[in-house]
Amino acid sequence: MLIVQVQALFDAAHPSTLVAPLTTRLVDEAEPLRIRIPAAGDLRRDSDILIDQLRAIDNRRLVRGPLTQAGGRLMTRVGEALLEVLDLAQD
Repeated sequence: MLIVQVQALFDAAHPSTLVAPLTTRLVDEAEPLRIRIPAAGDLRRDSDILIDQLRAIDNRRLVRGPLTQAGGRLMTRVGEALLEVLDLAQD
């Protein structure tokens, strides 16, 4: 999963975290619903971030550290996709 929540909520001990799940069942050219994240670090396979399947999970489910860190360019694409899918983009 990709954490898409602001750090301030973690710092405030908020009990849940907003995430977008990942899948290794890749679908090409599926933006903005899916954003590809390449294998890196402990993320062993390329994966698709499922932008349209956001969910809040209990922080107790976060039992393992990050497999990889998403870079600024990827997070910009994720942010733009979230704005589009949630219909928050300004025209």
